[in-house]
Parts: sequence; C-alpha cells; structure tokens
Amino acid sequence: MPYINLQITKGATREQKAQIVQQFTETLVTVLGKKPEHTHIVIQEIDEENWGFAGMLTDNYRKREG
Repeated sequence: MPYINLQITKGATREQKAQIVQQFTETLVTVLGKKPEHTHIVIQEIDEENWGFAGMLTDNYRKREG
C-alpha cells in the first residue's frame, strides 16, 4: 500500500491538488506496478510563516522577491 505525504505551502487550488493526486498515482502505477485503489496521498498545506529555507521564513523570502 503506497503512501505519499506531500507538504506544500498554502495556495494550491483544489484542481491543482487533484492533478497532483492523479499524476502521483499514475507514476506509482507505471513505475512500480501499484494498484491505484491501494495508493494513498495526503497533501498537507503549511502556512508560509511556518516554513523556512535559506535561513529565513518563506513569507519573508517571498516579500523580498516581490
């Protein structure tokens, strides 16, 4: 039973999430021969203020790029 836990910053649309689930499932079917009905994908959305990289919080990083 494949299980994927995907963490992203908030902002993806429902349609984008559906596409992610569909394409990740297809990849597991194609590459590993897994059954779609046994594949579980969880998308966790994280506030930008709770995600950091390059030494700063994502919300500050995006403000800097803005």
